[in-house]
Amino acid sequence: MKLYKVHVDMLLILARLKRFRLKEYNNNKAILFIEAEDPDDACYKAYLNLSAIVLQQEKSVDIAILLRELKNDFKILKVYPPDDN
Repeated sequence: MKLYKVHVDMLLILARLKRFRLKEYNNNKAILFIEAEDPDDACYKAYLNLSAIVLQQEKSVDIAILLRELKNDFKILKVYPPDDN
């Protein structure tokens, strides 16, 4: 597994998740370090991490539906190994 640096555009998502503590996702442009097999897996894991943070704070059907809707607004700007800046 490689460590990927993932840049996420959170602009469309933050307004709908403002009541949650989003940790590293709490900026318009979040930078995450994700351990994954390939870049696609890193993007998927970045979304899963955000979903896990939200679901730890509130588990309900409404939140699950909201997260499913937000998947389309979860935009990856860049993905690369940290060495390749």
